[in-house]
Amino acid sequence: MKVQIELDSMKFYAFHGVAPQERKVGNTFVVDLTLTAGVEAAIVSDDLDDTVNYAQVYAVVKQEMERPSLLLESVAGRIVRALHKEFPKINKVRIKIAKLNPPFGGDIRSASVILEE
Repeated sequence: MKVQIELDSMKFYAFHGVAPQERKVGNTFVVDLTLTAGVEAAIVSDDLDDTVNYAQVYAVVKQEMERPSLLLESVAGRIVRALHKEFPKINKVRIKIAKLNPPFGGDIRSASVILEE
């Protein structure tokens, strides 16, 4: 049985971007995360120790989002590595990071990076 855990639309104000202004002023980012994990025991046990703690997953994402980077690709990679390190039950990660209203000189809702294992 495959178990997926999703945390959708996590919003962060962070300082990622190539332009110096982006790293100075910051922007709003939205993170969607899907984890595939070996947590089948939790279905029967109803025990938090048998699954991945969602609050702790959020804390890992938040911590990595707080570290400024030039590229969203780099941020996504850091988050994936940190999640695997912290939660050995995780088998696969799919993460989407969207920068809202990127400063491209046009009317653009978001620019996104998706990293999927």
